[in-house]
Amino acid sequence: MKNNRYCVIMAGGVGKRFWPMSRQNHPKQFLDILGTGRSFIRHTYERFANIVPKENFIIVTNRRYKDLVLQHIPEISEEQILCEPIGRNTAPCIAYASYYLRRINPDADMIVTPSDHLILNEVEFLKVVESALQFIAHNPALMTIGIEPTRPETGYGYIQRSNAEDICKVKCFTEKPIRELAEAFLECGEFLWNSGIFIWNVRDIISAFEEHLPDHATLFSGAEHTFGTAEETKAIEKVFSECRSISIDYGIMERAENVYVHSGDFGWSDVGTWGSVYQHSRKDKYANALSNDNIKTHNTRSSLITIPQDKAAVVSGLKDYIVVDTPDVLLICPSSEEQNISSFIEDLKYSTGDKYL
Repeated sequence: MKNNRYCVIMAGGVGKRFWPMSRQNHPKQFLDILGTGRSFIRHTYERFANIVPKENFIIVTNRRYKDLVLQHIPEISEEQILCEPIGRNTAPCIAYASYYLRRINPDADMIVTPSDHLILNEVEFLKVVESALQFIAHNPALMTIGIEPTRPETGYGYIQRSNAEDICKVKCFTEKPIRELAEAFLECGEFLWNSGIFIWNVRDIISAFEEHLPDHATLFSGAEHTFGTAEETKAIEKVFSECRSISIDYGIMERAENVYVHSGDFGWSDVGTWGSVYQHSRKDKYANALSNDNIKTHNTRSSLITIPQDKAAVVSGLKDYIVVDTPDVLLICPSSEEQNISSFIEDLKYSTGDKYL
């Protein structure tokens, strides 16, 4: 039943890898990095609004982003936003949503999704989601969606499946392998990319918390009676101050016996780096991805150049570079050094504090 179908959107991350465009007060999920006219979180909401009633969305985010969520998804009410006082990774985020949903609908089927992924073939994607929902309706399964890999990507987690069926039990998870291992995974044919999208019934995920993360289960079940009341904020502050930071993958999915994967091929990317933005952007005849028509290039190849829409730029002599200009910060670095952005941020923080973060 659609009335028992809920979508939980995890939207609490800061998105440091997209600095300087992504900032602490306006992170990646609220940006239109790909130039589509809509933010990532708006795309995510619209994608699932085709199969989930608008009143059955739950957004879990940092409390500082509550107003931003309402700006980007005005269809929902304040009561549908669960505010984390501090980030504690995905397991506490999902526990909060799970115990909250058990209080309002103990029969809830949950789709849990990040807020900032790209899906090109949404029709095919929703077919996979519907199939997974049908499976968990008849099986006490913890379902994840796996993506057929197209290259030996080292930035993604991998899922080893037990057979070639669309839905099958998971053998094991592997986090971000080295290049040689990723190549072996691709050649083997048993491995899928881990999308970080989950589908299960609220009873089954709470049973998993009770078995594999009992401390989290105790904390959130102890606060459950306050959910939807004036005492909720205070109770959740106490819970998050005491609960361990851990991902749902490490905490539950790698330990539980009833973990299944549904494979799919629908043009998925977590758009986790400027390199992935470059990969998915339209390029000119010199393989440059330019954010607007006011960027003029000379002897420049294979570069990503992003500037404000009301600005012009002339770029000459660059090859394989990332250039990101914002009103107060300019980033220029070789594409090969993108992994150093966190170090760049720390250097800047040391000299200027949080002003440019």
